[in-house]
Amino acid sequence: MALKIGFLLFPKVQPLDLCGPYDVLASMPDTRVRLIWKTREPVMSATGMLLTPDTVFDDCPPLDVICVPGGSGVAALMEDDATLAFLRHHARKARYVTSVCTGSLVLGAAGLLHGRRATTHWAFHSLLEPLGAIAVKERVVRDGNLITGGGITAGIDFALTLAAELVGEEAAQALQLELEYAPAPPFDAGRPESAPRAVVERVRAQSAATLEQRTRIVERVAAKHRDTRA
Repeated sequence: MALKIGFLLFPKVQPLDLCGPYDVLASMPDTRVRLIWKTREPVMSATGMLLTPDTVFDDCPPLDVICVPGGSGVAALMEDDATLAFLRHHARKARYVTSVCTGSLVLGAAGLLHGRRATTHWAFHSLLEPLGAIAVKERVVRDGNLITGGGITAGIDFALTLAAELVGEEAAQALQLELEYAPAPPFDAGRPESAPRAVVERVRAQSAATLEQRTRIVERVAAKHRDTRA
């Protein structure tokens, strides 16, 4: 039986959060990958790319893997009752519940990270613990059937890790070779620990307004969770 993998698609998704792991996982044999949203109308990504869902919430079959990518649109998703209910419903039966980048914040808003190890983009890592997660600063973090990837490009590492679970390590390595995934970045600036201080400060300043907005949302979501558990 074909593996059934579903990516949540939404307005202002970060394209590489989605397209990187999609390319890896859709290349596995006997696999059907779906792009899922409330309607089949095209949605615009965070950088202007138009993406078209092929499955809607109401007709989505049970999934082996559900994945939430990140992007500037996650702010709205974290308080979107229909999306959170959809994720909770499918997480109950999925073999793997997963995310890339700030998609983990949406999983947290759905109540799926409580007491579990998880990661996200480094600039928003502080928002994991208020959502009940055990925040871990690693590129890919696994806790049981929960697998989360770090910021944006970590989605490819995440997908290869997941592929090894689904089709075996040798097959996953073959996928890596087919994609010629052999990172050799021109700068050692991919993490705040290695990037020049001025670069880190620049990116923190660019992210400050988004962090403030998401912090307020997380506070509201965390308060709802506390009220529910009380």
